[in-house]
Amino acid sequence: YLTDLKIPKPMCIADLKRAAEPLPAEQDGLQNLSGAIGSRPVWLAASTHAGEEEGAVELHLNLRRRYPDLLTIIVPRHASRGDAIAAMAAGTGLSVARRSTGQLPRPDTDLFLGDTMGEMGLFYRLSRICFMGGSLVPHGGQNPLEPARLCRAILYGPYIDNFAMIYPALAECGGAQQVADWNILEQTLDKLLQGDSACAMGEAAQTYADSAGEGVLDIVCAALQPVLARDR
Repeated sequence: YLTDLKIPKPMCIADLKRAAEPLPAEQDGLQNLSGAIGSRPVWLAASTHAGEEEGAVELHLNLRRRYPDLLTIIVPRHASRGDAIAAMAAGTGLSVARRSTGQLPRPDTDLFLGDTMGEMGLFYRLSRICFMGGSLVPHGGQNPLEPARLCRAILYGPYIDNFAMIYPALAECGGAQQVADWNILEQTLDKLLQGDSACAMGEAAQTYADSAGEGVLDIVCAALQPVLARDR
């Protein structure tokens, strides 16, 4: 296609992910889930990969001693793994509710499993605190700008090759924090579940995400203009 457009040399001019709009959420679903969760302490493990769900479940079991009504939300990167994740969590004695079957978290639900496609905007809105999956196992991390645009405090592990520039920039501005392992993640979550520090982190993340997208579309349009002009 680039040859057909007579572009002499491919160029990387901008990252369009930076210019994306906040992910949408179906409002009835958001209202129902938010109402079911209420004022419970909650954290989200988003876009998780194999090995991370087990870590999140163990972390929940540890934190539950200090937060008896804690709700953990796990959204696997691949929704097809929902059955296996639900069985694994139930095998540890946790009470599991699943989005794919239309269940809402009850007061005694430990784990809410977001095993559906296309609803990350909904799940991000359910928790102020978001751990980004694919970063405590070697998968390179997932896009942190999605929760950042929604004012979420972001936690991530050491494997962030896919977004190697964005994660450190978010951390530098106070919108994200790197954790070396599950023990450090547990300690960090313990602190964020108390007080207002998660809100401050989320605001910093949102400010960064807004600034990161400024001018991106203008740069892309300017680069395309000479090509488009040749076809007139």
